[in-house]
Amino acid sequence: MRIILFALAASLGFGQSKPIVIKAARMFDGVSDRVVSPGLIVVLGEKIRGVGATAEIPAGSEVIDLGDATILPGFMDAHTHLTMPFDLDYRQQQIDGLTKTVAEQALDASVNARVTLMAGFTTVRDVGASDFLDVGLRNAIASGKIPGPRMLVATNAIGATGGHCDNAAGYKFGLFGRESGIQDGVANGPDQMRLAVRFNIKYGADVIKTCATGGVLSLTDDVDTPQLTQAELDAMVDEAHALRRKTAAHAHGAAGAKRAIRAGIDSIEHGSFLDDEALDMMKARGTYYVPTMMAAQGLREVLEKGYLPPQIAAKARAAAAALDTAVKKAIAKQVKIALGTDSSVYPHGRNAEEFAQMVRVGMKPLDALKAGTSVDAQLLGVFEKTGSLEAGKWADIVAVPGNPVEDIHATERVIFVMKEGVVFKIAKR
Repeated sequence: MRIILFALAASLGFGQSKPIVIKAARMFDGVSDRVVSPGLIVVLGEKIRGVGATAEIPAGSEVIDLGDATILPGFMDAHTHLTMPFDLDYRQQQIDGLTKTVAEQALDASVNARVTLMAGFTTVRDVGASDFLDVGLRNAIASGKIPGPRMLVATNAIGATGGHCDNAAGYKFGLFGRESGIQDGVANGPDQMRLAVRFNIKYGADVIKTCATGGVLSLTDDVDTPQLTQAELDAMVDEAHALRRKTAAHAHGAAGAKRAIRAGIDSIEHGSFLDDEALDMMKARGTYYVPTMMAAQGLREVLEKGYLPPQIAAKARAAAAALDTAVKKAIAKQVKIALGTDSSVYPHGRNAEEFAQMVRVGMKPLDALKAGTSVDAQLLGVFEKTGSLEAGKWADIVAVPGNPVEDIHATERVIFVMKEGVVFKIAKR
């Protein structure tokens, strides 16, 4: 196979004023319970005009025949950190965060965005960044200045003093010139939580993300302890929903997750130690679960190299060991599971490996494909516009060789990427 990245696609992508017909041996629309043959999509401008063998093909259409491949909706990732670098060496990663200028970090982020798009991910939810790097990246992509996935961003994740979302935790007092505050995503008490939500939205947040428990990669907390009170989470979620923003909670431990679920959180991220009660609450309330299994995989790979400090290595082993059990229980209980990966904990661009991780613990391949397309779109609140192959929706389309239902790893070998009618990647045999 010869991969051709057209000149403009390598930088900004290219579109066509005339209709485009995309053909392949088969197609999965993101919502059905089967793959159909053959696959055919008609695209006009930025939207899908017709789907399936009966779709009307306008005269003068350009035809792209992908052969023995499967057409799917553009993949989606509900938990990314495109502005954060990956480095096997934890200490070097921390040093880069302290020494690189904001401008250099922005340029690095643009590379991560392009790699993610070329992996087939046309929409992502980015759940935490410093210096409003995610807002700038989102805007640059949306205006066509750089290639990348459509982004919904959180700006600073919101947490308590000394908690997982306090980026100054673990460093000596005064190193940053002041104590962490609202402008850094650190809030204490219900009133400050409301202020933090308003501050984030004022400066561009599409979604509000919080740290309801400790985390793996933070220096001063236990991974499963709750870090926000019920009143704090109630206030945060209430304020976000009043301002028409969805909410996500980083929550490894069950106690903190239950507080977030009671508050009405839209999704629980990671959930390594979720117990039966927490999962039953999520099922009853329709709370989405974003397991980020690639984060566990990334941590395993880093642990093998011995680059994590002892206190973080211990937390990483515990969380990775528990996660499979939580996800298996969630599948059995039919909790709504959305695909998210925690990119930057593993190298950017490997997002699609999450599909195989889900299948590995018992999810059906079709359900995994839905998790990374239509289910993600529903969680992110964009299903009316994308997440499935339907006439009138954005032409966010990818293709993979063969049949991903028979070999889920085919999702890791994307051969075609179109976003809003613009082709960014195409493989010709």
